[in-house]
Amino acid sequence: MKNCMRRTVTQKRPEDNGISHRLPLRKGLMTALLTASVLISTSGAHAEPALPVLTDATSSIITLEDEHRLGRNWARILRGQAPLLSDPIVKQYLSDLLWQVVPNSALTDRRLELIVLDKASFNAFAVPGGIVGIHGGLITASESEAELASVIAHELAHLSQRHYAQQLEENRRNRPLMLAGVLASILVAAADGQAGTAALSSTLGGAAQAQLAFSRRNEQEADRIGMQTLSASGYDPYAMPRMFERLQKSYRFYGQKPPEFLLTHPVTESRIADSLNRASSLPRPAPLQQSLLYPLVRTRLLVHYAQDLPRLLEQFTAIADGNAAPQARYGEALAALALNRFDTAQAALDALPAQWRKHPYVRLTELDLLLARQQFDAGWALARELRALYPDSMPVRYRFALTARQVGEYRLAAETFQALTSEYPTDADFWFQLAETEGLNGRINAVHLARIEYFMLTGQLDLALRQVQFASREKELTEIDKARLTQKEQEIRALRQQMKEDLS
Repeated sequence: MKNCMRRTVTQKRPEDNGISHRLPLRKGLMTALLTASVLISTSGAHAEPALPVLTDATSSIITLEDEHRLGRNWARILRGQAPLLSDPIVKQYLSDLLWQVVPNSALTDRRLELIVLDKASFNAFAVPGGIVGIHGGLITASESEAELASVIAHELAHLSQRHYAQQLEENRRNRPLMLAGVLASILVAAADGQAGTAALSSTLGGAAQAQLAFSRRNEQEADRIGMQTLSASGYDPYAMPRMFERLQKSYRFYGQKPPEFLLTHPVTESRIADSLNRASSLPRPAPLQQSLLYPLVRTRLLVHYAQDLPRLLEQFTAIADGNAAPQARYGEALAALALNRFDTAQAALDALPAQWRKHPYVRLTELDLLLARQQFDAGWALARELRALYPDSMPVRYRFALTARQVGEYRLAAETFQALTSEYPTDADFWFQLAETEGLNGRINAVHLARIEYFMLTGQLDLALRQVQFASREKELTEIDKARLTQKEQEIRALRQQMKEDLS
């Protein structure tokens, strides 16, 4: 059974002497952004160049190893700039979906990292070096798992064909273009699309949309290869044109503020027609067995991004009463819980069909309800039961650790978070929670080490160095502790120099 979810506890991020965890955009990075925007808009956005062949000439500009390093450093900055979705059910579900598609893609370098942004906007992106980003709103914009998978397949096609490297090759003849500029442009749009677009519009006078746009040929190639990947993964290839049509229809509702995905991946009537033609030439696999994972995830995000929870609760109740739709009843439970209407939430959970009631995701919602009602003994018993039943489930273990901490079992909570950070070393939220828990556990040196990792993952290297200094002042440090801190300081300084060279 796939891993399950937990309902997150909102907490402040670790700060040092009042310093926010958000990292301002580097001046050099913004300079690279502006340079890249001008070059792409003048040479790539309005022309139809022949598709370059990826030869040694392209690799001499940016190798796969260079892309990998730059992508990981870029991801550090993104984590410090953009809101990250911390709900493990969404992260686990998208990770499972990604790796269901990857084996059928043309990717040769499969060192991938998924970053899920807590943004209601419809967007997804792939960054050189294997960074795949998905906005939470993309799930709510889709209407089936196949449509969601079609976007992932499309982005993987951009990576497999190294379209970013091709952009560099296209511009090489006119003026050297650093990949950092392309990364910077994606960063601004991913972290704050509105602010990024406004800044570029005032500076470049209309080049904002061109800054990220692939050439039409690259988009067509990503559609073709992505659709093949989609079909090979067991999904209906017609899901891609359906998703395009839905996004295109949504455009008129946005006026001058279309979704970021439409800015970076323009959808036209001809593109939809082309994708329909391609789909007709591909075999339509037998429909995959429908699980409750996709509707459950989508329902959670509908509640998470709701602007009017009472109205959404009424809508879920009306739908569930009308046709007994399980996802609507589950949405009713989630919305009622968020509004502290505990009796309504319990009644909705009780009304779910047996398949849903027994699912670990739903049982974790029951755990949330017990804790919200301050029934801590019952909640702790349920958390332990779920961990025993699903010992390999990342979300269950995460929620177990949070519950353990809430009932005062600090050592057990810290051990669980330590295991999670070991298995998911790039998840910044896990390191944050470990630092918080070790503080309650009384292990101050462990707090410093966890915060050092958190600040490194979020690109806040000065704060990471400061934590090393704080840790070095602690009493009763062993020689091994001192050597570890010295090594960590060297690692941070080397990383800072590398990022300065790569992204400045």
